[in-house]
Amino acid sequence: MHSEAQFLVVQQHQLNAVGDQLGAISLTLAQLQSSQEQNDKLLDQLLAQACTVATSDDVVVIFDNHDLDIDIEIEPDTATTPPVPMIKPLSLLDCVQVDSSACWNDYLAAADAYSARNNVQLLADPFRLLMSDTQRIALEKRIKEEFSLKNANCDKYDYMIAGTCGLIGGLVDIFFVGLPGQGAVGKMADETTNKLVENFARMNGWDGPRNPDHATASAIGFLERNFKVNYDHRHTADVGGAFKMSTGNHHIKSLAHSPDLTGLFFSLLNQFTSTASFISDGKLITIDTKTFELRGTNLVSKVFAGFANWLGHLFSDMAGSSGTLSSGGRGTGIPMPFFSLLQLLEVGEFGQHRQTFATIAVRVFEQGYDLRHGFALSIPVLITEILTRLMWTVKQRFYHDQPWLQCVPSAANPELRRMLMIAHGSLCLVDAVDAGVRSGGEIIQFMLRSNMVAWARFGTLALTEIKAWYGEGNLDIAAVDDYLEREYRRMVA
Repeated sequence: MHSEAQFLVVQQHQLNAVGDQLGAISLTLAQLQSSQEQNDKLLDQLLAQACTVATSDDVVVIFDNHDLDIDIEIEPDTATTPPVPMIKPLSLLDCVQVDSSACWNDYLAAADAYSARNNVQLLADPFRLLMSDTQRIALEKRIKEEFSLKNANCDKYDYMIAGTCGLIGGLVDIFFVGLPGQGAVGKMADETTNKLVENFARMNGWDGPRNPDHATASAIGFLERNFKVNYDHRHTADVGGAFKMSTGNHHIKSLAHSPDLTGLFFSLLNQFTSTASFISDGKLITIDTKTFELRGTNLVSKVFAGFANWLGHLFSDMAGSSGTLSSGGRGTGIPMPFFSLLQLLEVGEFGQHRQTFATIAVRVFEQGYDLRHGFALSIPVLITEILTRLMWTVKQRFYHDQPWLQCVPSAANPELRRMLMIAHGSLCLVDAVDAGVRSGGEIIQFMLRSNMVAWARFGTLALTEIKAWYGEGNLDIAAVDDYLEREYRRMVA
């Protein structure tokens, strides 16, 4: 970028030189026009004098019939200095000379040579030469106002509104979510997941169930038959006794069953290398499987087939197993994004049996803390988020009398960012108090009643607020990237 800016400085110098040359040409043309007008006046005077002489009665011109040979000899006056021309000749413009076969480095070398010939000063920051003082001041002001990290300037009403929104979200979490699969929101999330699995199966050719009461189980069976993978081990015997595993926890122990980038990476790796990757006792374990052949004739098609297998298999496990659902059970789904990585935290001693945090995470998953419960946990978080943004917009419009365009609830606004942190912090506080009281200090029950989605959202907001607090006045890279993205979309639209 620095070399490009230097070349822009050279181009600016060329533009200035062209402007100066055009000015000189205009001045020369004006001088020529003035000289021409003077010559025209002198010629008119001479013609008038000639007419006067020709029509005068005192002048008699007699020609006889003989031919006249008149020789006029004009000798220059060497003693007189020739007149200095009033119009100076124009000089030729210098340019950056390159041929059509030149590369970018040749172009830069030619620009450097031009700079040396014309005394173009290339400072350490060439961008300063590309702007006038007025433009630079305006740019610095805009950067400070729009692209700098700022601390929030909230009033008491902002804190009251944020705390109330978080309290509402916390009450929804307490009374409508509760334990996995038990609250009203949890049951709705389970039913929504079942419908999602059925719709995905229909998209892939499922004709529907024979028994309407077992529609989800039939869809799961269809997906299991059509999206087979080589890493779907379920018991300790399936992995040769390398570690303990059961049908209740094999989805969390298998990294490829994680619905995130980690799961996608290990799924493709396992399918290409005929292996299976697990986490147990805080360690990453890889075992060989039977040779697995992906469909496709080249690498791209095989990667797509691997992705399709991964996604289809996740949908087959998302709502539990077909056998468990057929018998009326809830089944074991797949973990929430990145929840499997908690097994790497083989630290601490919790509970009566002094188990590590990794073991506690597995036991919590076995009791239903899966992706379906994650959908339910996200409802109070969404309510808190939407209420906070809505109330901030209303306050900006009707309390501060801001125009609607200034009331867009963007998280880049420092006051809204602070309000969101307070709101989600209030939600987490209510959640922690409720989980602590109802669990009676038992770690597994405490985690089962904790809203991990809310804590994750609060953590990201708190980190952003701390960053803004320490970096006040510094450039907000995220805001700059967002602006550049919007400008790019506007240009290509």
